[in-house]
Amino acid sequence: MRHYELVFIVHPDQSEQVPAMVERYRAMVTSKNGQIHRHEDWGRRQMAYPIQKVHKAHYVLMNIECDQETLNELEHAFKFNDAVLRHLIVAMPEAVVAPSPMLNPSKPAREGRDGERGERGDRGDRGDRGDRSDRGDRGDRPPRDGDRAERAPREAATASAPVTAPVADSPATA
Repeated sequence: MRHYELVFIVHPDQSEQVPAMVERYRAMVTSKNGQIHRHEDWGRRQMAYPIQKVHKAHYVLMNIECDQETLNELEHAFKFNDAVLRHLIVAMPEAVVAPSPMLNPSKPAREGRDGERGERGDRGDRGDRGDRSDRGDRGDRPPRDGDRAERAPREAATASAPVTAPVADSPATA
């Protein structure tokens, strides 16, 4: 039997049905000698982008061990359940039993907008730039063909060129 990680997102209006859905999926796996190594209910969370005009959804993670027939049955159940907005099944090399980072946040709560990074963000004071006078091995180079210094006199010359007067009416139309 192989190890899999399942994540499915349930419509927020169906959040009350999540425990029953999980129990149904648990029964599918365990009825055919499969195991559930980890089950986490992440609750209602903000989604990265709206799905079916819904901005929040109920997230559930499960790490299971089952055969291909059971996995196909689970995927079929996910596809034809209207309450499941999205699902993802990933094959894992071994059983994962440690709590996920989503359930066990290791970062402290951010304080204000700057958080841990301080006023300058993660850029520091940019002291490595210096006064920017040293440009490496380029040295003083001549201007390129398209530099503005060369274009300015040419543009000034074309701007002072006389404009031709419109052609007078031809005698045939008079």
